[in-house]
Amino acid sequence: MSAPTQSPLEDLETVDWAGLHHAYGSAEDVPGQLTALLSADAEERHQAQYQLHGNVYHQGTRWQASCHVVPFLTALVDDPATPDRAAVVSLLRVIALGDRDDTHLPFDPDREFARAENVTDADVAAVVDWLYGDGGKEPEKSEAVAASWDRDAYLAAAALSNRFAAWADDPDPVIAARAAELLAWFPAARPTVSRLLQVPATKEHQLARASANLSLGYLAPGEPAVDDRLTALLAAGPFGVRLTAAVALALRLGARLPDAALQILAEAPDHTDEITVTAFPIPWDRSLLGFTALALYQLGLTP
Repeated sequence: MSAPTQSPLEDLETVDWAGLHHAYGSAEDVPGQLTALLSADAEERHQAQYQLHGNVYHQGTRWQASCHVVPFLTALVDDPATPDRAAVVSLLRVIALGDRDDTHLPFDPDREFARAENVTDADVAAVVDWLYGDGGKEPEKSEAVAASWDRDAYLAAAALSNRFAAWADDPDPVIAARAAELLAWFPAARPTVSRLLQVPATKEHQLARASANLSLGYLAPGEPAVDDRLTALLAAGPFGVRLTAAVALALRLGARLPDAALQILAEAPDHTDEITVTAFPIPWDRSLLGFTALALYQLGLTP
């Protein structure tokens, strides 16, 4: 990854932060918090991460300012000089997607954000006034406006998903694995799918390869190149890589699952020590045994 030609936060002042709001009021403090993510002081960086979690991602809710933070977090991850880049990727993920887990995959943004479709600027202004003004009666469209802030954060990330794809082979295995998971949530452009297919199954990349396998379980259905790559991975790498390839094939092929994949799914309980969260920490909410159970369920079999 080459270093950016400008500071990742160079355009901070182009956003009218004081005119935006987050969970606790004016977002005028957000530039300082973003800047603190570059601090040489680890405690200052940790405090900024904590504050941003509370301000623009508050208990899973996104706010008016949330979508404006996404490009700057992306730029920070793009810069290899940024400290704690893995933590920044995690922050970006929750701002873009909230508390969603794999039960929302494959993700359909049109369905998910349907409530936000007819929200107007006047509706947003009414909710902002209700939240931060004198209170009063809750506006009729408060939930729709919240959905629109959720949608805006997602769309801000979707517009940059090609940048996330570049992180899938990052030298930091945690960043690479988290990027591969993040890609499952956005439209599968051909370059994105190609990048996920190309992640090697080497020891250094095993977490990213396993995470990419799971993402491919939900992306580009019916694409033979994906099925072929996953089938080849049934015989490659550690058991976690082979198991995630089998899970992905079960999600994609159902009853057409190769016998080799079914055999790996059946063997998963015998490899528990190899695929615990500690031994094989993939950045997904569901455990690998949980994914095995999901795959067997998809096949109509009892785990």
